[in-house]
Amino acid sequence: MFVDHVKIYVKGGDGGDGMVAFRREKYVPYGGPAGGDGGNGGNVVFEVDEGLRTLMDFRYNRHFKAPRGENGMSKGMHGKNAKDLIVKVPPGTVVINEETGNVIADLVEHGQRAIIAKGGRGGRGNMRFATPANPAPELSEKGEPGQELNVILELKVLADVGLVGFPSVGKSTLLSVVSAAKPKIGAYHFTTIVPNLGVVETDDGRSFVMADLPGLIEGAHQGVGLGMQFLRHIERTRVIVHVIDMSGMEGRDPFEDYVTINEELKQYNLRLTERPQIVVANKMDMPCAEENLVEFKKKIGDDIKVFPISAISRKGLKPLLHEIADLLEVTPHFELHDIVEESDATVLYKHEAKEQEFEITRDDDGAYVLSGYTIERLFKMTDFSRDESIRRFARQLRHLGVDDALRERGAKDGDTVRILDYEFEFVE
Repeated sequence: MFVDHVKIYVKGGDGGDGMVAFRREKYVPYGGPAGGDGGNGGNVVFEVDEGLRTLMDFRYNRHFKAPRGENGMSKGMHGKNAKDLIVKVPPGTVVINEETGNVIADLVEHGQRAIIAKGGRGGRGNMRFATPANPAPELSEKGEPGQELNVILELKVLADVGLVGFPSVGKSTLLSVVSAAKPKIGAYHFTTIVPNLGVVETDDGRSFVMADLPGLIEGAHQGVGLGMQFLRHIERTRVIVHVIDMSGMEGRDPFEDYVTINEELKQYNLRLTERPQIVVANKMDMPCAEENLVEFKKKIGDDIKVFPISAISRKGLKPLLHEIADLLEVTPHFELHDIVEESDATVLYKHEAKEQEFEITRDDDGAYVLSGYTIERLFKMTDFSRDESIRRFARQLRHLGVDDALRERGAKDGDTVRILDYEFEFVE
């Protein structure tokens, strides 16, 4: 089964908890704090494996969770950092954040890696909180939660040339005679239900990858037929080969077919019109094909070159393949997504809107509900079994301006304040 679109859940590993411990050594009267930090959680990393061809594996395993870091230990020993979770994906995989719609990574080369969900940092042990004013703190942090998100994986096949056209115009036949690919060929519509790839070599030693894409019909960009499902595979191609049934044996007009398919490509993605297109008049061995070709050339004009061929009898293929190879030599790769390549030598600094630290809402029972990334992160990293940690959390809330914001919203002594599933009492 060819799978090219899946939704999965990924989560970076949580950081390990910091420890509260004290040195107890003979002849050392003031041992002091000795609790180590927790280890960092593992990242979820996607890596390209050229041996994979589809996203089939993700149909059965949709949850990927990296291991958490080890907890801190006594005697100042830090917990071990967790190993990254490596997830193998086929070349041509695009990773999209479902919530924001942003492209996280576009993975095309074998061995290419991208961090999809970052692990949390380890919590600090009480060694890190020692100060002259408080030399023996009973205070530590829990590990930071790892990043979690739902992502959409889309596979866009890596081909230099894409064959497009109505069903049964001879795309699969053309691919089968110019390459070693063995696509299913049948005298009925939508014989091809998955993209087929083949390596084509010209007689002068040049080679390229050609993809036979399932037939498009009118309305394909809106999901009619198989079009919307496979239009994405055209996006990576540098040259589009538009195959037209010049015999008109299906009862369609060749020129109308040409206009309809180009409109579908334009409606799906305007950038597809930037790609050079070669028009191929197929089935020239059939009756009426010559007459239809004359009419077609009149309507299309002299600016567009048309290559008459017969894929089944292998006529006219040599000039066509040479033209494709020539075009590929002068056609650049088209950037699909706005992804910044970061090398070791350069770092990109860009302005990002600061995430809201907290938000206050009211529940039906009158309780004040605190939410937001920063405040929830602080809450999850606080050890509420120790008084000193609770006092520190209260100071952090005051520093963020939560107390004043609650008073502005009308909170009074004794009112309930809720964070996640926990409740507190507002005290003036």
